[in-house]
Amino acid sequence: MPAYGSTAVSDAVVSAGAIPVFADIDPMTYCLDVDAVDAVRTERTAAVVVVRRFGHQADMPGMHALGQRHALLVLEEGEPDATYDEAPRRRAHAAYLTARLNGVHTPVGGDGHSYQQYVVRVPGNGRPDRDAFARVLRAKGVDCRVPVKTPLHRTPTYWRDVELPETERAADETLALPVDAWLTRRELQRIVSACNALGGLLQPAF
Repeated sequence: MPAYGSTAVSDAVVSAGAIPVFADIDPMTYCLDVDAVDAVRTERTAAVVVVRRFGHQADMPGMHALGQRHALLVLEEGEPDATYDEAPRRRAHAAYLTARLNGVHTPVGGDGHSYQQYVVRVPGNGRPDRDAFARVLRAKGVDCRVPVKTPLHRTPTYWRDVELPETERAADETLALPVDAWLTRRELQRIVSACNALGGLLQPAF
């Protein structure tokens, strides 16, 4: 299961009498990576719990193929879907932002993306720059938030001595920008202007 997310799924796994084992994520979708799951699989592994993240779909054909090869139960935990009326508008707002943002790394879309959240990556030197970026955006009236502050394998309850580089990088760099159906064009323009003005000031460390 992914460590990038809330405790809801891992708590349910523990309540069922099982032990959560965390695997790394795909950096594009923020969902479990099939190869990463295979790498942590053991003969004691009974199931794979896949969680949709931010409206992205995981590689379910790949997960089911892995499950069939190793007799694993594959479960998928979804996210609350946007209402029928909201989904097209969210996609339209996401398309507007993606076409105009150049100060951040925009999400990869696709036919199955519902844009429950519009999650970007802030360039620079990780968490300090992302957090500073978020503070300035909020001061400019942009209601942004950090989607996952601490990966589960780095929390006291679910601490694991494992390396999940893509999970940790995502926790350090990601920021959710508003993409609500009720946003006006003027509000979207304000998001673009604020992000583009700040993004050019941040450069990755080499």
